[in-house]
Amino acid sequence: MQNLKMNMISRRKALLSVGGVAASVLTLRGDELPSFRSGVEAGGNVSFLFVTDTHYLASKQKPEMMDPASATVCHRLVETLNGLQGQVIPGHAGSGKVEKIAGVIHGGDIVDSADKRGSVYPQMQATEFAAFESDYGLNADDGVLKYPVYEVYGNHDGPHGDTLVIEGIKRRNKQRNGLTRVSSNGLQYSWDWGQVHFVNLGIVVGQSGTGLQRRRYAPMDSLAFLREDLRQLRDRDQPIVITQHIDLARYSVPYIADEEKFLHMEWHPQDVQAFHDTVKHFNVVGNFFGHTHRREVFGWNGTSQKQRFSESDVDAFNGDNSSHFKGGKQALFYVEISGADLIVREVFTEDGWQSHQWADRVWAKKI
Repeated sequence: MQNLKMNMISRRKALLSVGGVAASVLTLRGDELPSFRSGVEAGGNVSFLFVTDTHYLASKQKPEMMDPASATVCHRLVETLNGLQGQVIPGHAGSGKVEKIAGVIHGGDIVDSADKRGSVYPQMQATEFAAFESDYGLNADDGVLKYPVYEVYGNHDGPHGDTLVIEGIKRRNKQRNGLTRVSSNGLQYSWDWGQVHFVNLGIVVGQSGTGLQRRRYAPMDSLAFLREDLRQLRDRDQPIVITQHIDLARYSVPYIADEEKFLHMEWHPQDVQAFHDTVKHFNVVGNFFGHTHRREVFGWNGTSQKQRFSESDVDAFNGDNSSHFKGGKQALFYVEISGADLIVREVFTEDGWQSHQWADRVWAKKI
């Protein structure tokens, strides 16, 4: 049985390198990971954490105060993040230990109330974002979180790009350390960790303007920023990680000009296709997003077909909600990228981060 397992892993590794085809993500048992990673590993390792859909919620009755359940689970998540570095990873999750954390990427829906207007909602939004900033800080020296944080905005943070949260991210980008580029509107940005290039966009990646159908969520010129940012890369083979909030596959459908049904889609299919046409020419080793409140990992080739164990243009990592005020089930990703491998593991809780566990599967690819 042991020889059979090793032969299966060896065959998977061989398939990864046939003809120089870009590898798609593999789902492995934890005990398969050491064999997957065997051999000489290239240097330049970087590790980071990905959280999403924290939904900080204020009390509607006392909007100047946080809802106690939300405040508790959000704060526990930050304490969990702080405790992960150096933690021993159990064998069922691939063994090893959590390496030095470069930072935390937040996939959006930071707060819960910024998509609502009037009444007490402006005060709730302000309370929620203040609580986020108190917990997460910015550059690892001004909040509870011990690492720098890099957030995008979701549909609950500002679907039309005109909320306190949106202005807050713009303000934070002026003070955020180590950025490579910031968009002209101050909202999208990129940076490098080691050999890996990171791009944070927003709710969706898209465009708007004369001659284009109205979009449900304002793209805030994110597609133009992405194209220009990638154009300025010195090496088209540089590993790239892109983050937006909305999930990919549901909106990867053919676009027929001006059909009314597209007006109601969260990510306009014309923009999804333009996103694919842009990134397929680059070495995007991971696209991270949230929104669905469930974990799903798949290869994406610009269609609604979710590719597993086959060639794809981009591997997609849809994170579960990380500290939503409803329910105890939450999760986050721990990501390691070397010059040879991308390894993604999930840390989850069933009791609102009073305790946490490592999932017994690992997502891995050769890069």
